[in-house]
Formats: sequence, C-alpha cells, structure tokens
Amino acid sequence: MPDLAIRTQALRKTYRTRRGKRVVAVQGLDLEVPIGGVHGFLGPNGSGKTTSIRMLLGLVRADAGTMTVFDQVVPDRLQDVVGRIGAIVESPKFFPTFSGRKNLELLADAIGAPRTRVGEVLAETSLNERGKDKFKSYSLGMKQRLAIAATLLKQPDLLIFDEPTNGLDPAGIREIRETMRSLGEQGRTVLVSSHILAEVEQVADTVSIIGHGRLLASGTVAEVIGGSGKSTVKVAIGEHAAHQERAASILTAAGMTVRAEGNYLFVDGAEHSAEVTRRLAQQELYVSELIPVRADLESVFLELTADEGLGGEQ
Repeated sequence: MPDLAIRTQALRKTYRTRRGKRVVAVQGLDLEVPIGGVHGFLGPNGSGKTTSIRMLLGLVRADAGTMTVFDQVVPDRLQDVVGRIGAIVESPKFFPTFSGRKNLELLADAIGAPRTRVGEVLAETSLNERGKDKFKSYSLGMKQRLAIAATLLKQPDLLIFDEPTNGLDPAGIREIRETMRSLGEQGRTVLVSSHILAEVEQVADTVSIIGHGRLLASGTVAEVIGGSGKSTVKVAIGEHAAHQERAASILTAAGMTVRAEGNYLFVDGAEHSAEVTRRLAQQELYVSELIPVRADLESVFLELTADEGLGGEQ
C-alpha cells in the first residue's frame, strides 16, 4: 500500500502567450499528498494550482518532471487509477429542469455505476431531502454539493476539488467545508485547492503552499504554522500617543518590526516577548498589556507569498 496518494517531482510546465513570450506556470514542483484526510493545496491566483491539477488528470501535458497517483505513473498509467479518482476542475454541467436525483441517475448509467449509489451519495452530501427538486431551484452551495455527489458515484479513493467554494455565500462555504471534512474522516483523500485560508485551516489535516509554481511550505497545519518563525506580540504602552511613538522607535532600533493599530503596537521579530518589556523598561516605558498573538495559516501564507503576483490562475 503506497504511503502517498499523490507525488510530483520536479514538475514543470510553460506556456507561450499570444505574443510568443514564454510563461512558466509550474517550475520544479515537488508535491506530496498523504493518503487519507484533507490536504489543502494553497497559493495566490496565478501560482500554478490549476495547471498542476490539470497535469495530474492528464488534461495538460507536463514539460518535465514525474507524477504518481497511488504509485502509478501518470499520465502513462492513468487508466489504471482513473476509476479511483473523482475530480471537479470546472463547473459541472447538469440538466436544469431535471431533479438532482434524475441528473445523478443519468450520470450513473453513463459511467456504469449502480443506481443504488444515487441515494447513497445524496445522503453523503446531505441532499437526500432535496433530491426530487429541480436542479435550477438549487442554491449555489447545493449545486456544488451535487457536483461532489456526482464524483462519489464510482466510490473514488481520491477526490480533487479546484476552488470548490468560489462564489458561495457563508452558508454554502460551511456546507462544502462540512462535506469535505466528512469525506476525509471516511478515509478518503481530498485534495482541495483554495486561496480561502480560514476555511482550509478549519478542515485540512495537511497543506502545501506554492508560489510561482514552486513549493514554499508543506506539512501538517500545525507544522506549517509553527515553522514560520513568526512571533508577534500585541503591546499597550498607555493611551499617550507620544509614549507609543517613542516605544515604536525603541523597538524598531532594536531590529523589530512594529506597526500601530489604535492604542496597540504589534511587534514582530522579538526572540522572546520578555525582550519587548525589557527594552522598553530600560527607557522608562512600562507595558500595561503584552499579549502573544497566535500565528494562523493566513498569516503564514501571506508571509510566504508576499512577493507573489496576483495575476490570473495558471
């Protein structure tokens, strides 16, 4: 049994623009997705997430590098594992005037899945009570859950979702998040690409962060957050603006990064929070509040991708 659901090594893909300029979408990507659970595939728009997924699915040919899915080299051996993969890369097409159940029954017939699976996947995606309703009456979140139900018809071991919460309202995002968490808890592997960090942090077991088509960080969410090296403390010196400005100057001169927000200073770069207190006390400035600020996935993501462009997705 392989340890990884997906592995890429030195994966590279370039495109030519209409003007003949060569653009590197993915450059030397080393990606490892463990079997079981939810893996967040994170990066700014244009960082190469969709291109990487398309190469894994055989929709785009790589220029260089290797890819394996469940230890099978793809795209050469894709046919050996395609039955174990379910993916949503683009908006799926359903008949708007047919019910959700009818749409799934037609799809099940087309792919050779038993119709008994239709009721099961509707239940798995919490759509069983709305299965008889027409697709056009569904909310965006329900339409996305029906798309997930469609991928589950053949009982895949690996599910790949590219930006599944795009355009959804908070209720729809919560529904998709709960569905992904449930699938991961069942032992399936869920690869979800996204730039909505707060949502991924709530559902992912492991993450990979990429920028300009290369890997920047990977591991469990706790490892990635803990390995950022970022330590922030929230400091109050009192409400006197002159004291706050003087404190900011002292800490900046000590090599720390300081930003003011209201009556607080947010200080990065202190080896220990006590160092902030000591530096200020030496100058007869005394801290009234000092609160360590826990790093989260979004802050680490922004730190790692600070130099990345925000162009269209590649």
